[in-house]
Amino acid sequence: MYKGTLIRSGGNAKTIKGDKFGQYETAIMYLAPAEQSLMGNVCPMAKQAGCEKACLFKAGRAGMFNSIIQARIAKTQRYFRDRAAFMAELVKDIERFRNYCIRKGVEPAVRLNGTSDIQWEIGHPCERKFVSGVHKFASIFEAFPDVQFYDYTKVYKRAYRQLPSNYSLTLSYSEANPTYAAAVIKTACETGMNMAVVYRSKAVRDNMLYSGDAFGDASNGVVSTTRIIRPVVVDGDETDMRFTDPRGVIVGLYTKGPAKKDTTGFVID
Repeated sequence: MYKGTLIRSGGNAKTIKGDKFGQYETAIMYLAPAEQSLMGNVCPMAKQAGCEKACLFKAGRAGMFNSIIQARIAKTQRYFRDRAAFMAELVKDIERFRNYCIRKGVEPAVRLNGTSDIQWEIGHPCERKFVSGVHKFASIFEAFPDVQFYDYTKVYKRAYRQLPSNYSLTLSYSEANPTYAAAVIKTACETGMNMAVVYRSKAVRDNMLYSGDAFGDASNGVVSTTRIIRPVVVDGDETDMRFTDPRGVIVGLYTKGPAKKDTTGFVID
């Protein structure tokens, strides 16, 4: 387990499952989602996607300990007050995590948007110190080419960018807003990027795994005009290592925390 000031490993049930394979260890950064830091919005599509109420921000240990929530708010406020200082802190944290993984004999994986949807690939330059001096980089991904980064995103325009080779994105689907749902489907079809779908229960999700049908049987009236079918639905809860998924699939997840009561359309029945 690595405990940094911004990122930590070993505290997420899904990443622990993936870490058991022995190749990677995953560290995640959790911020205060949407506008909950009261200083800015780190989830620009939260309202359109209808995921704010169902957010995992209060799931797991964060749902039990107010101190965890306050710590995440404090981190997010540091991000908005002084981004350059925040990025310097993040570089140091990832450097320490990378060294920790080297000592442990595993490969480092980092998920920066545990409970946020920041576009780290743009507008986030940073510096890293080497023996030869301080080097400037356009992004944290360029600063650490030997670290595997990955995230889920509802900012579908990111799928059209030329992302760094060590950064993997998975689109996040929601039917809370038909316009948003259609845009995500269009993006997935045009780019081939994987799309995560949250199902009401493990049983519903598992049924999709066996049927190969991401959204049910169109003949029974369940499927809306905005839904698509992909030939493969993979178990997204077996591991959180989305960068290991085959391309062009539905990543099937099932509800946890507040999302169990969601009625916005973010959760698919």
